[in-house]
Amino acid sequence: MLECAAPLLVGPGTGLNAEGIEHKTRVIERALALHAEQAGDPLHSLFCLGGFEIAALTGAYLACAQEGIVALVDGFICSVAALVAVRLNPSCRNWLLFGHRGAEPGHRHLLETLQAEPLLDLGLRLGEGSGAALAVPLVRLACELHNGMATFAEAAVADRPA
Repeated sequence: MLECAAPLLVGPGTGLNAEGIEHKTRVIERALALHAEQAGDPLHSLFCLGGFEIAALTGAYLACAQEGIVALVDGFICSVAALVAVRLNPSCRNWLLFGHRGAEPGHRHLLETLQAEPLLDLGLRLGEGSGAALAVPLVRLACELHNGMATFAEAAVADRPA
């Protein structure tokens, strides 16, 4: 679903050496070649290439959008699920907020494809929701500022000529 070759997407994760990265690249290339005929079908790609966690997240993002709930997307795997969700229903993109840009090269390509500018860019690669955990206070603060901000009229700000 990305217009990139596997070597451009694969990184060390949380500690692979060069040999591990090469192996991971070969595995991805074989899987993509095996399912190349239906590569444009996001549901088929999810079925053949995604894990249960990606399927569950995809469904959660679609359900959030359907209910008008913003979802905070964390990291590489969550962004893969977000891409599948957007390919299935492009309007769900409006309900996705991206917490951070990870250090993995594939994550950067995913964010570009999704036209997403994440809240944080700290080069994280820890997994376990660490990027979203860091972004939540920022989102809460933004909501508090928005909801507590006085209007110009309430703050008695006069219109002044420029």
